[in-house]
Amino acid sequence: MTNALSDIASCLAGYDPDSMPVPLAQDFIARLLPRPAQRESVGLRESLGRVLAEDLVCGINVPAHDNSAMDGYALRGSELQTGEPTRLALAGTSLAGSAAAIEIATGQCQRIMTGAVMPAGLDTVVPQEFVELDGDTIVIPAGAVQPGANRRLAGEDLARGQVALPAGRRLTPADLGLIASLGRAEVPVWRRLRVAIMATGDELRPVGEPLPPGCVYDSNRHTMWAMLQRLGVCEVIDLGVIPDDPAALREAFRRAAAETDVVLSSGGVSVGEADHTKAVMAELGEVLFWKIAMRPGRPLAVGRLGDALLFGMPGNPVAVMVSFYAFVRDALLAMSGAMPAPLPLLRAATTAPLRKKPGRTEYQRGIVSRRAADGAWQVEITGSQGSGVLSSMSLANGLLVLGHEQGDLPAGSLVDVVPFEGLI
Repeated sequence: MTNALSDIASCLAGYDPDSMPVPLAQDFIARLLPRPAQRESVGLRESLGRVLAEDLVCGINVPAHDNSAMDGYALRGSELQTGEPTRLALAGTSLAGSAAAIEIATGQCQRIMTGAVMPAGLDTVVPQEFVELDGDTIVIPAGAVQPGANRRLAGEDLARGQVALPAGRRLTPADLGLIASLGRAEVPVWRRLRVAIMATGDELRPVGEPLPPGCVYDSNRHTMWAMLQRLGVCEVIDLGVIPDDPAALREAFRRAAAETDVVLSSGGVSVGEADHTKAVMAELGEVLFWKIAMRPGRPLAVGRLGDALLFGMPGNPVAVMVSFYAFVRDALLAMSGAMPAPLPLLRAATTAPLRKKPGRTEYQRGIVSRRAADGAWQVEITGSQGSGVLSSMSLANGLLVLGHEQGDLPAGSLVDVVPFEGLI
């Protein structure tokens, strides 16, 4: 049975919806998430970025046979002479893709190409550039190769019965090559999440339309769409701009809840706002409204609309992005079946003093670079840190994460930075 939001809140020490520390909000959301339930099989090339639904177990050895790691001559390591050259008669040639040659007699060797199967009884390959030819005999200088060198063993990369890739892995280009090496044409993955996005507010206008006085173009839906596309585990349903009209909001949220797994909205969750978004959310679902102890992105709505999970984010564009990466990203990955993987952090020295109010987590936009003097990482902020200054996100290449209890910092202080590369 799904836990009520009040039950989850009762399990969290220090729960206060009017001043929620970021870690506590993240813990609450993690307890709220449903487990992935639907899986499907897709073609190998369609599996890139998808989440593996089960352990992928090797049905074969990779490589399937002992083989040569380079072009050269295969021989018995026990026949190598010490202190003097080794002379061996050339018996034939082994090519990649051909079956193993007949048994090679004592005192003989086999010309062999990279990837070719090692003939039975031979365990060493001497590179061709180390060898001198004397008619049908090769001469190997003393100490040119050690017994067992340059041979790749069957199952050395992956052994039959081994877990090649664990369930919950988001598949990378290297993974696709690995799966192909196992001969797998179909891959079991979790179904993509269906995520609805919408922006609320009478002042918003779609891109391309005339802009009346007092209005702004809607940027948040495009930002949300792009963040979801980059995440790679979602199918996005764009419900457009919804006016501050109870009937229109009710219809949009009902449709989103019926058709999707997750609903992302921007706007209408701030304290004291006169619009109808919060009322409609509360009417249609089990929703909590929080004041997060963070900057930017203080207001946040979290809950359920029917079977769909709801995240109501602020209307300011930077706050939307920060809220997404602080709370929504990991939730979507977990619902997609992905293994938890915290965002990588870089430690960098500030180039100037930073102002920071204790009692909240702050996410400041910064530009990370190498210091000319010693190559150490340094970071400078991108000017104005207002939650409506979207250009600060475009200029930045990382987010400074300043902890809840942190106060003002002098220049040269080491801070945590989340690099945008691979995130945004």
